[in-house]
Amino acid sequence: MQISPPFGYKELAPLNRKQKVRLLEAGEIPEFARTLNAIPISYTEFGPVSRDYPIVFTSGDKGASYAPMAVLGLAAGENLFYGGGGWAKGLYIPAYARRFPFCMARVKMNEVEQQNRLICVEKAHLDDKDGEALFDDQGEGSPKWKDIERLLTEYETDLERSREMCSILSDYGLLEPFAAQAKFAKGGAAQLTGMHRVVEAKIEHLNASQIKNLARKGVLGRIYAHLLSLDNFARLLDRKATLAA
Repeated sequence: MQISPPFGYKELAPLNRKQKVRLLEAGEIPEFARTLNAIPISYTEFGPVSRDYPIVFTSGDKGASYAPMAVLGLAAGENLFYGGGGWAKGLYIPAYARRFPFCMARVKMNEVEQQNRLICVEKAHLDDKDGEALFDDQGEGSPKWKDIERLLTEYETDLERSREMCSILSDYGLLEPFAAQAKFAKGGAAQLTGMHRVVEAKIEHLNASQIKNLARKGVLGRIYAHLLSLDNFARLLDRKATLAA
């Protein structure tokens, strides 16, 4: 069995009901997320994410596919929302970080990728001494586990909807590359590249069937959440200046 860990995870093991797992404390985030300047988000997260962070689209395969991301910093390795051992209070923590140390991973058997994904856990968080039992002797999951399992399954379904949404935006020619530039009061500047945004003006050139499809699949609402969220780049700049002060 070959398990492909998602970004940020090191070594995964299939979840065993007899194992104890060291869970994250309230507000704690995984180590890999502490230095991310952008983090993946899913379809249903557009609303809460748009209130706190800019939402952009990125591509790791030269435009063959896209993924929505929440921007967390203005420079590589900079998360302006991590400090003091946890995430900034009162702000939404994306599910990609909240699900850790669990995930649903792609699995290959004899070099053939399996259709269903497997619930796995980061091996470093398996801890028989200080970890928490998530199942009883009969294998029944605790209420805490059921909440975790719901997050994992809903997030996985959400990712499929995100991929479909991005595919539609790309097929309809609505995405364009852009860069964000910032100048700091005390000197210096920053530039973020590799991002894409929806071109609102192109929506009016879509035919009635395309617009109906955007509305029916809920994509239209997420387009405007994304566009409104771009104003949060100014908040990132203000946050960086406040933290520097």
